[in-house]
Amino acid sequence: MNSSGDTIRDDTSRSIIGVLKQIDRAAGEDGLPMAGIVDQLDERAFGLLILLLTLPCLVPGLPGAQIIAIGIFLLAVQLLIGRREPWLPGWFMRAQVKKSWITGIAEFADKRLRWGEALARPRWRFLATGFGERVVALFMALAAITVMLPITNTIPSLALALMCVGVIQRDGVFALAGMTVAAGWLTLLGGLIAGLFLGAGFAVQLVNDHAPWLLDWMGR
Repeated sequence: MNSSGDTIRDDTSRSIIGVLKQIDRAAGEDGLPMAGIVDQLDERAFGLLILLLTLPCLVPGLPGAQIIAIGIFLLAVQLLIGRREPWLPGWFMRAQVKKSWITGIAEFADKRLRWGEALARPRWRFLATGFGERVVALFMALAAITVMLPITNTIPSLALALMCVGVIQRDGVFALAGMTVAAGWLTLLGGLIAGLFLGAGFAVQLVNDHAPWLLDWMGR
């Protein structure tokens, strides 16, 4: 949806990098509010906006990644339930995005996403449209939750970037690759968390069976 309220058609031939550079050109010295960035996007706004928020999260241990992940999660949930246009809280939409940040994202995409843009094309559309798109959105939401965890942003952000390219370009191969990375990461985290809980439970049971006095002492 552009600033005049006219919907730009869902044109997968439009360059992702071109859109990011367009946003960079539209930003003045003071940058743009998030609402101004949304105005620059077409019907692929969900994928483009999630990608825009995801790119900085690729940096390991990025400060503020947890806050950015909130926006990614909200957008993914809206895509999941079939909302036609993205909505973000007023405070998020009013937030001023620095010109240097916008330029950095555009330059990063120009250097690092060329290969993806060259390879991505409409194929296996059933995985990137309709019900398939909602499945992708579910994995996006789950990946966003893991970005919120301390120092766990890079791998789920890679999964998000792949899924975003898949949704934007209607490329089911990229969407499937992103979901595979997300599923692997979720499985790994789930295994680690389960191991911690089971390990703690096993230790408590062991102490209870062989040294109950230690539990009594710790409970004092």
